[in-house]
Amino acid sequence: MTFDGVLSGKMAVVTGGSRGIGRAVVERLARDGATVVFGYRSNAEAAAVVEKVVAEAGGTAHGVRADLAAPDGVATLFAGASEHLDGLDILVNNAGSAVRPILLVDMTDDDYDSLMAVNARSVFQALRHAARHMRDGGRIVNVSTLNTLLPEAGLTSYCGSKGAVEQFTTVAARELGGRGITVNTVSPGATDTDLLRAANPPEALEAEAALTPLGRLGQPADVADVIAFLCGPDGRWMTGQNLRATGGVG
Repeated sequence: MTFDGVLSGKMAVVTGGSRGIGRAVVERLARDGATVVFGYRSNAEAAAVVEKVVAEAGGTAHGVRADLAAPDGVATLFAGASEHLDGLDILVNNAGSAVRPILLVDMTDDDYDSLMAVNARSVFQALRHAARHMRDGGRIVNVSTLNTLLPEAGLTSYCGSKGAVEQFTTVAARELGGRGITVNTVSPGATDTDLLRAANPPEALEAEAALTPLGRLGQPADVADVIAFLCGPDGRWMTGQNLRATGGVG
């Protein structure tokens, strides 16, 4: 990990930052010079690994345990973040819940509520916090999914929750633009994470890779680099947009 300082002095919060895309985002923002606080739900060991990797490379990252499914989860995260940050310049809403596909006819209210709590409500609450406390000229990136463009059976609440996130982005961009704050969405396609491999057999992953013009699954760093672009000075003229980091699918 080498530092170029493009985000030197910036204070960042990343939700869901202990593994997968979130971890890659934490490491990339820290490499660019930001001080990063990241949230995690329960895996303190994974969070400690992220902190160690960043620290050994000369960066700064702190994990804060917060269950974003709980009504006060976002408040807990930002309360913990305040112990390490002297302000807020960057917010990446990466945390999300993905459950096994459930057909609409079989979905329960609990299925719906548990997914919406993380994927939609927590993003709304974090955006509201940023609207109140982010410094002028800040950057917000919300992570959605290719599935809002290419929906599949059994993903009613998942696609609905991410569709809400995309609409949060477009409205927040208009509300916060006067302060120089940009708000964008990044929508990954199939990305090679532990969660993806746990939920799909090898043949499904091969099929996903074959769909992309580049002939492979995305890597967490592929998505993190797009997010970092939007968080940095080169993303200053991008707001209210949805960048599809899919390897050409969709």
